[in-house]
Amino acid sequence: MFSSSQFDGTSAFSGGGFMPSQPSQLANSTPSPAKNCETQGLLSVTVKQISEASQSGDEKSNFIIDGVDVNNITVVGMLFNKNIRSSDIRFHLDDGTGRVECIRWVTEHFDTSQLEALEDATYVRVNGHLQSFQGQKRLSAFSVRPVTNFDEVTCHFIECIHSYLQNSKVQSQSGSLSQSQPADSSLSTPVRGASNGYQPSLMNDLSMQYSADGLKSFDKLVLNYLQQPSNIDREMGVHVDELSQQLKAPKEKIKDAIEFLEREGLVYSSIDDYHYKAVEGC
Repeated sequence: MFSSSQFDGTSAFSGGGFMPSQPSQLANSTPSPAKNCETQGLLSVTVKQISEASQSGDEKSNFIIDGVDVNNITVVGMLFNKNIRSSDIRFHLDDGTGRVECIRWVTEHFDTSQLEALEDATYVRVNGHLQSFQGQKRLSAFSVRPVTNFDEVTCHFIECIHSYLQNSKVQSQSGSLSQSQPADSSLSTPVRGASNGYQPSLMNDLSMQYSADGLKSFDKLVLNYLQQPSNIDREMGVHVDELSQQLKAPKEKIKDAIEFLEREGLVYSSIDDYHYKAVEGC
């Protein structure tokens, strides 16, 4: 459900309305699985982009945003109209470009007090699965946490701009290739995964250091550990120290890998900057 914004999108960059004293509780959950490797990461978007997203088929098909097939997205904005029920907690997220309904399902692993503590007009980051219900787009959230530093709001909008420009460039290049060259199975739409955010469709000598999904071997090792069923089920996520001990690698190397995976939208921090979980379906 969408409606007009209650705060000016341009003011989001000036710091107006941000309250440093917002609660610091973090929401933990199990993310919804993605259908393919192109939808496994978290794409930074605005509510306006969500409202303009299209589906190629029925309500169960994936969404297309800026020409990219996605389902799992991350949005930053103000929380409004929170409604706590026995089965779920619903609220609206307003980022200055529009408003979208979000729903957080209540399970035995989810503590409702985490969202109950969040007040209206609190800035939050919502990671979730974009879906359509009765013709309306909504976000099924698997992670809701308060924003405690306004730089995160500014950074999110910059990421949205970067993703839009990058995806538009990819679509433009794909269109040029399809017009100038015959169809070939070796040419495919770039997907998220390489260090620049996308994996080129044409292989070259330098790409040998990456695995098939565009990840370096050590990054893949870290991701594989976080993806173990026992770790996926852990509400708090996995601590950096545990990763360092289990993978027998220095903390700095672990942090570098986590930073890359987080930037690619494959993992996210859970309760603090030291605990991480993998996005399911990766």
